[in-house]
Amino acid sequence: MKAFAIQQEKTIQAIEMAEPQMSATDVLIEIHYIGLCGSDLSSYRGLMPFVTLPRVPGHEISGVILKKGSAVPDTLTVGDRVTVSPYTRCGVCPSCRSGRDNCCQYNQTLGVQRDGALTERIAVPFEKVFTSTKLSPTGLALVEPFSVGYHGANRGEVRETDTVLVIGCGTIGMGALSAAVRKGANVIALDIDDSKLEKARRFGAAHTINSSSENVRKRIDAITNNEGVSVVIEAAGSPATFNMALDLVCFSGRIVTIGYSKNETGIKTQLIVSKELNIYGSRNALRVFPAVIGMIEQNEALFLEMITKIFPFDETPEAFAYWDANPGTVSKILIKVK
Repeated sequence: MKAFAIQQEKTIQAIEMAEPQMSATDVLIEIHYIGLCGSDLSSYRGLMPFVTLPRVPGHEISGVILKKGSAVPDTLTVGDRVTVSPYTRCGVCPSCRSGRDNCCQYNQTLGVQRDGALTERIAVPFEKVFTSTKLSPTGLALVEPFSVGYHGANRGEVRETDTVLVIGCGTIGMGALSAAVRKGANVIALDIDDSKLEKARRFGAAHTINSSSENVRKRIDAITNNEGVSVVIEAAGSPATFNMALDLVCFSGRIVTIGYSKNETGIKTQLIVSKELNIYGSRNALRVFPAVIGMIEQNEALFLEMITKIFPFDETPEAFAYWDANPGTVSKILIKVK
């Protein structure tokens, strides 16, 4: 069967793969759409430290069940439209033992540490599969990236009494923003792109700030009566935005960092101490796929606005080249496999 693999920096080519082998607890999925993630772009550019090449990318999955193993429960049926949790768990590391298998020490995400789903069919354990009778195939491809942001809001323990600042309004940031709005928080969206901020308003942000043209401190002080925000969710991943989070969060506030810098970050440790901050890393997603599916089902048309462009399977190399050349204008690219 056909697949696409990143062979070397900025080179992705069609390859032939063997048909997937199934166990009794696996389901065979026909791939319909694959969403491209920032990690896929980094792999294509040769900048992803967790990836060895060649690698078949793809972990934002939409498909249909073609076949199921003998031990797969009746809750999953041939013909179901599905998405997939792409992470693995070892079951014995400290994270897994504490119930936080999303950050398993030995996790192997599809398309990152192991070959992914940018192919025609994959076999996966049934417990990794989630169904929806309401979402379209394109909507299902958005579940995993929105789950990453949703998990970030959970890490920050966002609640209705919070004022939450989301820094970075890409797909992951918008997932965090959507989750915070759903939890009843007063949400502020910050980005340097007015079109992304307009989208953030449609997703429920009460306030938007363009940090390239506005005085961020002045706006935050006006919104919070000079107190600072109770939660910052950092989804941009730069030294400047991490230090911005430290500056803008209130005393005894919470910071969640989903984005991470490729470079060393000098941080203002005195603010961490003097404000007695709780700072949380956020990786992948933990048991939120059903909640995110429900959230997208409530207004799928809005979430589909995150899709910038859809490329046919055979034009996968062109899709990566397009994103590489236009990173600032892309929110989400999908590959239509079938």
